[in-house]
Formats: sequence, structure tokens, C-alpha cells
Amino acid sequence: MSMEATVPAETENDIAIAKADNPVMVQGRRDFLKYQELGVTAASQGRIRAQVTSASQGLSEETGWHVHLCEGQFVYMLSGWVDLEFAGGRKERVGAGDSIYIPGGTPHNETATSDAFELLEVSVPADMGTEPCDAPD
Repeated sequence: MSMEATVPAETENDIAIAKADNPVMVQGRRDFLKYQELGVTAASQGRIRAQVTSASQGLSEETGWHVHLCEGQFVYMLSGWVDLEFAGGRKERVGAGDSIYIPGGTPHNETATSDAFELLEVSVPADMGTEPCDAPD
């Protein structure tokens, strides 16, 4: 479903309202996740993306080391948890009520998740690319 058809944003800084009873689902980076667009991409003319990502089954294997091609990615866990690994062996579990900001270009690996989870993700800009990378030393 096209975001533009559901939440029109024809002028810069348009107001976007996403209703729980009529979610706009979009394609995302991973097939096993569901992505709900919140209208911010169109309203901000692509400067910001905000979406809710949910899963009804846990991660079956690590995502692999990767970077996001963006200025930054902010995640707020609504329910469940996600385990992340960063350079230097740093490991973090981000659980319900926790948040994390990952600067663009930061290598990371999602290593595990709870059986079900839901998170709010905000990225700048909206078009956030993902590229695999080597594991850092």
C-alpha cells in the first residue's frame, strides 16, 4: 500500500496522523518482520522516517554485521527485547521501555530477540540503506 495514497503530504512540514485502527503496512528490510509506516516520511518530505516494527517470532539467526547508510537511527522498544553487538565486543540488550541511538555507519549485529517484540524506529533521513560489513576487530 502506498503511503502517499493513505497519508497525503503535498507541502513541506505537513501534519501526519497514523491511526491504530487503519495501519499502513509497508515493505521493510527483513521479510519476517511487519512494518507500520506512521506518515512521517511523506510529511517530512523524506527527511525523517518513523515506523513501528513488530515480530511474532524470534530471530532465528543473527542478522550479520552491517551498517546503515543514514545520519542516525533511534529505536525505542515498546515490548520484548533485541540483543545487539558492537565493535570492541560491546553487547547490549535493549528491552521494553529502553531506547538506543545508533549513529549512521556504525557496524552492528542483531544477535537475538525475544519471541515477539515491537519497536518504534526513527531514522534520518527516511531512506536508510543497509549494507553488510566485516565484523570489527
